[in-house]
Amino acid sequence: MALFVLSDLHLSLAADKSMTVFRGWDDYVERLEKNWRALVKSEDTVVIAGDVSWAMALEDTLADFRFLHSLPGRKLLFKGNHDYWWCTRRKMDAFLQENGLDSLTIVHNDAVAVDGRFAVCGTRGWFYDDSEPDNGKILRREAARLKTSLDAALETGLEPVVFLHYPPLFDGRECEELLEVLRDSPVRRCYYGHLHGAGIRQAFQDEWQGIRFKLTSCDALSFCPLLIPG
Repeated sequence: MALFVLSDLHLSLAADKSMTVFRGWDDYVERLEKNWRALVKSEDTVVIAGDVSWAMALEDTLADFRFLHSLPGRKLLFKGNHDYWWCTRRKMDAFLQENGLDSLTIVHNDAVAVDGRFAVCGTRGWFYDDSEPDNGKILRREAARLKTSLDAALETGLEPVVFLHYPPLFDGRECEELLEVLRDSPVRRCYYGHLHGAGIRQAFQDEWQGIRFKLTSCDALSFCPLLIPG
């Protein structure tokens, strides 16, 4: 059994919101499926760290979620900034159950044990920007969610591995609220998405305070799930 990660799938199988308008995204769904099937086995787990679907409402995700369900492995879904379909945990869990999408699991304010080795945890995160008046409140909320998820991971006794959507370090900026939570924990690995195109070259993919950071957006990984070393 193995653990993989890939973020920013931006699926739109039932909507007119194709990513092919962006350079390097030609035939991305076909490329993604080919790479996924070549690497991931039915007993494996894949974390999707946000921006799963362009759907605006939960019921409109069905084509995208059925595509994901058809792929090998268990899928753990985190929220991204474009996941407008995201709603209450109860509604999302019920939707997955009602549609037989039992290979998909929402991760929100909790943690998921994987293969007796990892405890998958995290939250969406947020960019730090003084110009936005609500950013302080959003950041405090996201930091609290990260701590709640991390606490749940630590209770398992397994290695906590953090997944965020937004990068907590980018272009010389630091999201102190989230970094403080990470720094005060035994976390040693943090994976994040969100960055595309030119932003990939600016991504922080190094060690900070003993924590290794890695970008996992689709185009950064050539639409290929990344294996997380055991």
